[in-house]
Amino acid sequence: MAASRLELNLVRLLSRCEAMAAERRDPEEWRLEKYVAALEDMLRELKKQSSKPAPELLNEYSRKVDFLKGLLEAEKLSSSTEKALANQFLAPGRTPTTAKERTPATRTVHLQTKARCTGQMRSELLGTVRAALLLLLLLCCCFAALLLCCNEKQSAVELDAVLQHHQDMQEKLAEEMLSLARSLKNNTLAAQNVIKQDNQTLSHSLRMADQNFEKLKDESDRLEQHAKKSVNWLLWIMLIVVCFIFISMILFIRIFPKLK
Repeated sequence: MAASRLELNLVRLLSRCEAMAAERRDPEEWRLEKYVAALEDMLRELKKQSSKPAPELLNEYSRKVDFLKGLLEAEKLSSSTEKALANQFLAPGRTPTTAKERTPATRTVHLQTKARCTGQMRSELLGTVRAALLLLLLLCCCFAALLLCCNEKQSAVELDAVLQHHQDMQEKLAEEMLSLARSLKNNTLAAQNVIKQDNQTLSHSLRMADQNFEKLKDESDRLEQHAKKSVNWLLWIMLIVVCFIFISMILFIRIFPKLK
């Protein structure tokens, strides 16, 4: 069954939205959000039509529209950790939107978004570690200045208390830095595992697509050869039948001459 005009428009707009989602956009960019809202309206209208597509195709359209909508909602979150967690729960499409795509565009966008969120998490953690180091350096400078400003008449007990207090603060900062370093290491390892698994899945999908394309090409060649053979046999049969009819007519005229 041929696709309706509404379905063709939905596919064109969906392909455009997938291309925009794959690009780096300005935070004030508003067109993609409006396009996704228009996709939702078009999908609702398509489901109400009497000549609507197959249920599997409608489910695939809904899956891709929900993915784009969830992607926009995840981008509005303030924390990179929340963005990465929200992207983990997004489900990209299973089939390409257009015939030009070898891999579903939403799956590529999903991988790019997860890699971008992982990079943001790494940058935030490194920034936190730098801030902790600067704070520790500032405390050391304050401690040195405090020692220089201490009066010679200050008692040894008070000096020991001040030293102990600053030592406790340094130990606490050192523990926080170690905790941040462990968290950074764990997040980096987790991100590497996720990216590695996604790369393996993408490579497997590309291999399967190439194999299916080669099989389809071989079957098309075989079908074309078979069709040519069938046409040749049909042509010979028609020639034999015509010759037989022609010879029969001649014999009939010879055997039964025209009555006088």
